[in-house]
Amino acid sequence: MFTQPSDLPEETLRAALADGWRFGPAALSYQPVGFGSHHWLATDSGGGRLFATVDDLAAKLTSRTDSTDAAFGRLDRAFAAALSLRRDCGLRFVAAPLPARDGQVLVRLQDGYSLVVHRYLDGEPEGAGRGFRSPAEREAQVQMLAALHGARPAALPLTDDFAVPNRDELAAALRQTGQPWTAGPYGERARNLLAAHAAGLARLLAACEQLASRVAGRPDRMVVTHGEPGAHNTMRTPAGPVLVDWDSALLAAPERDLWDLAQHDRSVLPAYSAVSGTAIDEDALAFYRMWYDLFEIAGYLRLFRERHNDTADAAESWRNLVEFLRPAARWPELFLAPP
Repeated sequence: MFTQPSDLPEETLRAALADGWRFGPAALSYQPVGFGSHHWLATDSGGGRLFATVDDLAAKLTSRTDSTDAAFGRLDRAFAAALSLRRDCGLRFVAAPLPARDGQVLVRLQDGYSLVVHRYLDGEPEGAGRGFRSPAEREAQVQMLAALHGARPAALPLTDDFAVPNRDELAAALRQTGQPWTAGPYGERARNLLAAHAAGLARLLAACEQLASRVAGRPDRMVVTHGEPGAHNTMRTPAGPVLVDWDSALLAAPERDLWDLAQHDRSVLPAYSAVSGTAIDEDALAFYRMWYDLFEIAGYLRLFRERHNDTADAAESWRNLVEFLRPAARWPELFLAPP
């Protein structure tokens, strides 16, 4: 996230690092990188460095009945799986968390935040945006994903439930396009945008849920997946490429890790099948791409229906909503066929 959370004192973070990792930071520097978590670079008096990631658990809720405790549990399972992938399965490309001295990979900060710590990585992202810079980099990514999907760590993440996150919030937003959204500066803009695309969004929801039932009907295909293994989450380091940001790890169909790569280069699909021996399921590819669109749309609509301010994060969220909330343009095949 671009904006440091105002309700999380840095002293709270310092105390957690000292207590959990025996690391006394002489300096904490907020890092406005990525979009979803808060990051700090912690440096001690000897020059040692840790990368501290804090998640707002309320932002991780997936329905009105969800809880911050459940969100914490999901993150804990995901990061524990990442640690097991590296420690137990020998996958050196996994940027695994550094456990606290009590063995926990995730620590609760106050009630609404969680903390995970990694060793600082010297490196740079593999490519600009979500695309790789060369066929060789894409080939290396396919090799990593095949190895990941073939691994069976002792600690497993949760299994994909194939549900559209914040489905109830989407339904509420669709019902309320005739009422003013006045909780913040982007509310009315978001309402008008949704009203213009309400019918298309409803059609996209129906198509996604139909595909979900097909993909969920093949549990034998479930493997450990990263969730967003694009160039933006792949670091080039002296030891080779490393996958970071394991907060969304799940047991899921392998296409969860392939659909975005295939958007840039379809040749990754036969390459993956050749390496892994797994045939590609086109329904699963379409489902995960639809799911991601709806995940983005639901999250931003939820933000703009609630109290918010005109921050850099809100401006980026608005740009993203405009990009994703155009179902007819992004899914023309849905609108060429009868409903």
